[in-house]
Amino acid sequence: MHLVLTGSSTGIGRALAAHLLAQGHHLWGLARSDQSDFAAQHPGTFRFSRCDVSDYAAVSAAVSSLTAAWPHLDALVCAAGLQGEIAPALSADPIRWSATVRSNLDGTYFPIRALAPFLTIPAPAPSPTPGLTPSPSGARKKIICFSGGGATKPRVNFSAYGVAKTAIVRLVETIADETRDQPLDINALAPGAINTRLTDEVLALGPTVVGAAEFASAQKQKAATAAASAATLARALACIDWLLSPASDGITGRLISAPWDPWPTLGEHRATLATSDVYTLRRIVPEERAQKW
Repeated sequence: MHLVLTGSSTGIGRALAAHLLAQGHHLWGLARSDQSDFAAQHPGTFRFSRCDVSDYAAVSAAVSSLTAAWPHLDALVCAAGLQGEIAPALSADPIRWSATVRSNLDGTYFPIRALAPFLTIPAPAPSPTPGLTPSPSGARKKIICFSGGGATKPRVNFSAYGVAKTAIVRLVETIADETRDQPLDINALAPGAINTRLTDEVLALGPTVVGAAEFASAQKQKAATAAASAATLARALACIDWLLSPASDGITGRLISAPWDPWPTLGEHRATLATSDVYTLRRIVPEERAQKW
């Protein structure tokens, strides 16, 4: 496959990049950091553009470079993100709060929008290029957007990050509905608690800033054994493999939790999922809790 991966320079994004390359995929990484050393380690299979994915002009320039070099695109994985402004919502710096939402939400939407013509409208098969293999006829395109981090419940002191991650889920659901007639699957992924620079940021800021509960959770996560953290990461990577594969064809508009959901067997229920609100954000009414108000 030929894939674009945002946030490919650090954390889960870098681990995912190495994982996908090890499987023989061709990868184009988008990140603000220079990735020359990583590209040198993977000549011919990893290319990158240095850009801020929340800057549409920068994303458009990267896409121009990509489309000039590649004959087709199979998938997009949006893994870039930052925690940004951390404070109670009513006392947070409003400019930094807004910038956090914009960075995470625009940083997901902009790559999707810029690459939409290459992911939603099947193009004629191009002439084979040395080292590149055209997409299989009829193969569905895939988009995966990282969510979690406060998308499904309030997260005290992390309102900007949580609001953006929630919006990403609704964006995924909306695009899924708008592209029902296209050979495209778009889903949101909650990768689970994995030690990254975000964990280190919480610990560095301390309980006074992030709150006692968040600090304690980060301490617990950081203290987890290397094997436990590696197992969580491995399951997240396996879930991404599944979402990119034909096994998930037709499953779209869902928020999938890599560590908790039975995603390996969801293909058996794709028809039911298509007409249900399972694994989506929704409003709960009293009757669903056996209450009458």
